[in-house]
Amino acid sequence: MNKLSIRDIDVRGKRVLVRVDFNVPTEERAGKIQITDDTRIRESLRTINYLRENGAKAILMSHMGRPKGQRVEEYSLRPIADYLHTLINHPVAFSRDTIGIEPEEIIANMQEGDVALLENLRFQPEEEANDPKFAEALAKLGDIYVNDAFGTAHRAHASTVGITKFIKQSAMGFLMEKELKYLHEELDDPAKPFLVIMGGAKVSDKIGVLKALMEKADTILIGGAMANTFFKAQGIPIGKSRVEADKLDLANELVDLAKKRGVKLVLPVDVVETQEIRAGAPIRNTPRLSPKRGIDDGWLAVDIGSATIALFQEEIAKAKIILWNGPVGIFEIPDFAEGTFAIAEALAKSNATTIIGGGDSVTAVKQAGLAEKMTFISTGGGASLELLEGKELPGVAALTDKN
Repeated sequence: MNKLSIRDIDVRGKRVLVRVDFNVPTEERAGKIQITDDTRIRESLRTINYLRENGAKAILMSHMGRPKGQRVEEYSLRPIADYLHTLINHPVAFSRDTIGIEPEEIIANMQEGDVALLENLRFQPEEEANDPKFAEALAKLGDIYVNDAFGTAHRAHASTVGITKFIKQSAMGFLMEKELKYLHEELDDPAKPFLVIMGGAKVSDKIGVLKALMEKADTILIGGAMANTFFKAQGIPIGKSRVEADKLDLANELVDLAKKRGVKLVLPVDVVETQEIRAGAPIRNTPRLSPKRGIDDGWLAVDIGSATIALFQEEIAKAKIILWNGPVGIFEIPDFAEGTFAIAEALAKSNATTIIGGGDSVTAVKQAGLAEKMTFISTGGGASLELLEGKELPGVAALTDKN
């Protein structure tokens, strides 16, 4: 990407506005908001610490949740400021407003190496509307803009796109740079064999990505509920499994496209089935699936079966680069998690470059305790998919060109 990087700019003494993605899961415990997964905060630390070490005044801004333009206390970023303080071992000034007198006064009192965090951008309806006046008011708070929020790079909001029109230099942070390296540059001309593992619920959610990846992939493994649509399209009984009945033609189209492109498209050969989705429900492994023997009436697929796990493990062992997006079963329930965790373990053992493309597959890798064994884990869900699909991300396009 020919865009300006934070490393290309002299930040000393400058007010640097940094769009981060602190939209992290939280829960209330003993009357206090606790962060349940701090990955996105930790991933921003390289940029924040770089700014501090190089004498910048770092002014962080983020959204959290969907407050719909209203001030909703449970989505306040104040607990994030307190938590960040413990991570960087330096006070983090918190502004209860995003623009106006309070942030202006806080920033005026900042010294080189200081950090401030503005309140949730989405408390302002103008943020998601990409309102130019709001964007301009944000831009007045800084001298330089850095976008390190890959997870929101596919949204044309005031803090990701609008702000760049009112500030002289706009650059990528280290996290944004890393995301683009692995999801764009590494996969632009991938090492061979290139294996894609695609799971999740809907074929329709992944159609663009699947079509784009068929231009580059050698093998694509399909799992999760989206496999049911392929089964039904091939005349395999699916019982009461979740299916997109209006997407059968699309499934057949993808099978035909794979043949045309010379891509090996691998569907599960067996599944784990149950009669109800709950922990402790009876489960059984189907025999090999075929139009004559599929999933029984009243039963539904909840995971890939043992023969499929072995088949997928074989393909993983051959690959030089692997992209995994979407779990292959309802892994949130331990009884239905064996397939997804087996995929994670196979990736951890492989010698391939392993890229986890955001969303639930990231959660699965972490639950399996294997995150450290992966080459790269994306922090973006929707942004990852749009980039893999070949779409231009507005938050990246808006940054200053290097030349």
